Amino acid sequence: MKIATFNVNSLRSRLDIIRTWLKTHQPDILAIQETKVQDADFPIDALEETGYHIIYRGQKKYNGVAILSKKMPVEIVSHLPQDPTDQARFLKAKIGEVTILNTYIPQGMDVNSEKFQYKLNWFGWLKGYLEKNHTPSEPLVWLGDFNVARQDIDVHNPKELWGHVCFCQPVQNALENVMKWGLTDVFREFCPEPEHYTFWDYRVPNGFKRNIGWRLDYIMATTSLAEICQNCWIDKEPRGWTKPSDHTFLVAQFDLE
Repeated sequence: MKIATFNVNSLRSRLDIIRTWLKTHQPDILAIQETKVQDADFPIDALEETGYHIIYRGQKKYNGVAILSKKMPVEIVSHLPQDPTDQARFLKAKIGEVTILNTYIPQGMDVNSEKFQYKLNWFGWLKGYLEKNHTPSEPLVWLGDFNVARQDIDVHNPKELWGHVCFCQPVQNALENVMKWGLTDVFREFCPEPEHYTFWDYRVPNGFKRNIGWRLDYIMATTSLAEICQNCWIDKEPRGWTKPSDHTFLVAQFDLE
C-alpha cells in the first residue's frame, strides 16, 4: 500500500498537479490538506475522473481536508469531537484494513496568541481521541501537515528560527506527546540526515532552489505498520512545477501483501 500526503494550498489552483501526480505515481491513498474550498464547490467531477474514491470536508477560503483512495473508504469521521470550532482540519476513514487519520494542524500565528493555545490544545484533543477510539496495536496512519518541525534537522536555520510557532519547545512537546501513544515518524526511519524538507516558503527568494525549507508534513504509523514500511520519501519534483504549492508530496510504502 502506497500512502501519500500533500498540503495542496488551494485544491482548485493545483488540480493539474494532483491529477498529473496521481497518474504518474498511482498511490493507493492520497491525503490532502488546505483545500480552501467549501463542500458545495469541491471539484468532485474533475477528481473522480482519476478513478479514485473521494471524501472531503472543507470551508470557504481556509483549511479543508480530503482523502482520495482506490478502495472505498468507510467509517468516516469528519470532525475532531473535542474541537469547539467548526474548522475543517480532521478527516478519518478506514481503507482496507488501515485507519487513515488526515489532519491539518493549526499554524498558531504567534506564541502569545489564542491561536497558538488552540494549536497546543488541538494536539491534546487528538491524543485524547486516539486513546478513546483506537489502540496502538491497530494498523493506523496519522498523516498531514502538522505545522511542527520536530528537530533541528527539520529546519534550514535552527538557531535563527528557534521560537517560531512551528519550531519551539511547546509544539515539539505537544507532538511528541501524541507520538507517545504509539506512533513512529517513518520518514526518519529511512532518512536520518538533515536538509530534507517538505515546505519552502514562497516569500523566500529562490527558497526552493536554495533548499531553504522546513519539514512540516509527516506520515506517522503504529508499530504494526512501521515494521512493514518499506520506504518513505519526499517527492520534491512537483515543487518545481508550474504554479506549485509551497509544500510537496511525502510518500510511504507499506508491505501489506
